[in-house]
Amino acid sequence: FESMLPKAVAKHQSDAIQKASASQTGLDNHLHEPPKVDCVLPYTDQLFRKAATEWLISTDQPIQALEHPSFHFIIHVASQSTHSVKILD
Repeated sequence: FESMLPKAVAKHQSDAIQKASASQTGLDNHLHEPPKVDCVLPYTDQLFRKAATEWLISTDQPIQALEHPSFHFIIHVASQSTHSVKILD
């Protein structure tokens, strides 16, 4: 026998809501941050010139540093990479 008196119905609904909220799980255990992927910009002469200029200025290099054979060698080696070049910190 289930009582249909207003107070009994309200109590039954209240109990059902509490039971549902106690058993409901959150999404926190299921959500994960996506792995961070470095954005690789496609090569352009303009982008290289801008990056080289910023490097010269920020590291206080002489303009002749871009003409040095060792700089050319570094650029040649890096240009052979099929993915990206990782520089150790």
